[in-house]
Amino acid sequence: MEHDLKYRKLRTWNLIMGGLHLIQAAVIFALSRDFTMPVTSAFLNFDQATQSLKPVTDTVFNLPFGGGVALFLLISSIAHFTIASPKVFPWYARNLSRGINYARWFEYSLSASVMVVLIALLSGLSDIAALLSVFTLTAVMNLCGLLMEVRNQTTAKTDWAPFWVGSLAGIIPWLAIAFYFFGSIATADGAVPTFVYFILPILFVFFNLFAINMWLQYKKVGRWADYLYGERVYILLSLLAKSALAWQVFAGTLRP
Repeated sequence: MEHDLKYRKLRTWNLIMGGLHLIQAAVIFALSRDFTMPVTSAFLNFDQATQSLKPVTDTVFNLPFGGGVALFLLISSIAHFTIASPKVFPWYARNLSRGINYARWFEYSLSASVMVVLIALLSGLSDIAALLSVFTLTAVMNLCGLLMEVRNQTTAKTDWAPFWVGSLAGIIPWLAIAFYFFGSIATADGAVPTFVYFILPILFVFFNLFAINMWLQYKKVGRWADYLYGERVYILLSLLAKSALAWQVFAGTLRP
């Protein structure tokens, strides 16, 4: 009975979180001003005058930031409502009882990757190939979380290899972001919006808390010995991280 109650509460928890993400996505999309940032490309061109190769930078397209913020909130909302639906929830609950959540990692691989791309743009990284790499490495980091859970379905002792590979993949985008962020500050005419100074450390801490949550789950520390407790922490961290980024970006660039 207590076991069933935990799952019913978790279903309600997912419905509430889905609603909170959806409301925020709708409000930000409706209220945001038309703010965009350029996504660029840089190709080498032969300069006849100097007889040398020089990079030529062009704007591929301008990314609407309001839509980008609403997108990662909407992805999470859809995931929560899908999980809580009558047909999907039994599958979700069965997986949780085995210590695995496929849906979480698929959702994170999309929503977290969009978040990191937006942070990269705000930090001055705009090249389309670099942004694609940032997106992909963040997705790989999250899919390594899935591999961690899949792999340890069949091991007597915890195999941490996927965890460390995922950590390596996940830190590279942040190093690239830091390089451009501090590079923009160092240049004579470089200007990074003040609110970005707060976004970087706050979101970096949140991203690391997800890894710490997994570590506590597999070490079975205190309440984390119950896999469902770790699941609730993941859900809460997801809401807090996305909300923090969404409203800081809104306050800094999107408000009318």
